[in-house]
Amino acid sequence: MACSTASLAATLLAFALLFQACLAGRRLTALVQEPAITMKYHKGALLSGRIAVNFIWYGNFSAPQRAVITDFVSSLSAAPAAGQPEPSVATWFRTARKYYASSKARFPALRVGSHVLDASYSLGKRLSDADLLKLAAKGSPSRAINVVLTADDVAVDGFCMSRCGTHGASPRSRSGRFAFVWVGNPATQCPGQCAWPFHQPVYGPQAAPLTPPNGDVGADGMVISLASMIVGTVTNPFGNGFYQEGSADAPLEAATACAGVYGKGAYPGYAGSLLVDQASGASFNANGAHGRKYLVPALVDPDTSSCATLG
Repeated sequence: MACSTASLAATLLAFALLFQACLAGRRLTALVQEPAITMKYHKGALLSGRIAVNFIWYGNFSAPQRAVITDFVSSLSAAPAAGQPEPSVATWFRTARKYYASSKARFPALRVGSHVLDASYSLGKRLSDADLLKLAAKGSPSRAINVVLTADDVAVDGFCMSRCGTHGASPRSRSGRFAFVWVGNPATQCPGQCAWPFHQPVYGPQAAPLTPPNGDVGADGMVISLASMIVGTVTNPFGNGFYQEGSADAPLEAATACAGVYGKGAYPGYAGSLLVDQASGASFNANGAHGRKYLVPALVDPDTSSCATLG
């Protein structure tokens, strides 16, 4: 009996010590805070006024795919009365507006511009950065963001290996200067890299892929990349705007500094807490124009120096 009592006492003591250690561990974890993400303004020019977003569709895109992406851009500056329930794409984009508070520029008003269809692959199916700039030049020469979208059978230098999209600006000319964005369709080439979380990731923690809100892994993946690149264009159009200290050649910007974060509680392999459409089971975090639903990335909020999500 004494042996049994001693054993029970030892067990209770061990449990108490373990509980105390776990409690201490939780407390220590709670004290660990994510480091501040500071986006420094490098005093360069920013976009302002009315800016047309022109689309250059390179390769084969279906009409529904074009509509998903065009409606996303329409959603960026829509007024609350335009039928976007909260949380909305327009509210998400207003985080980018906060960056302009420390500059003299007026936040740009984006509008859907022209569409150029190049279904004949005029430059072939393997493109360089120089080719992307040539295609972007088919849009407006100034006061524009010319968006080049390449189909899933087009190879672009660096696509899938180091990038899902990019943004930049044309050289200065007499006719002006335009900003440009390129985004590729990852559906067949690299859905695990550029369409996550709508596809199983290639590396890292594995989790079941989410259902894309518009039913198209390629188009919904492109929206995520396009959202990141448009915010990068607005806040750092010419390479000397807002970005985190470090290499100016590959800066972390308002969206790319929060890569992989879409909802609260996100961690590697988990996109975070998201909304789910009851009818389709699709995951999303923002409502858009024409009843659309989208998944948009977290953005660095300059007021808090942290990644901000909707909801």
